[in-house]
Amino acid sequence: MADNTLFGIHGAALEVRGQRMGVLASNIANASTPGFKARDIDFQQALSSATGSGGLTDTGLASATKYRVPLQPSLDGNTVDLSTEQTAFAENAVQYQTTLSFLNGRIGQITRALRGE
Repeated sequence: MADNTLFGIHGAALEVRGQRMGVLASNIANASTPGFKARDIDFQQALSSATGSGGLTDTGLASATKYRVPLQPSLDGNTVDLSTEQTAFAENAVQYQTTLSFLNGRIGQITRALRGE
């Protein structure tokens, strides 16, 4: 990542959190699909993959995506626990917004520095 020195790890973190949001949303959308297996992204593993390889790759994301172990699987084979997924989605959304706010602040600092303010 060329912008790694400007934004540090936060650019990669935002990308991983965005991908995780999609996986969690897919779990919620398939809560009543028979045989659907809930997945989640191991944030730490995906982040190390993203920072180590110069960006988030499909391979790094695939290796960090794991099937969730259900607390109580349903009879139709679906492993989505709706309350767990909704909680994880809400937590990830807050963390995504926090990272985005930090990046916006950093961009504001750079803009002010370029203007000489």
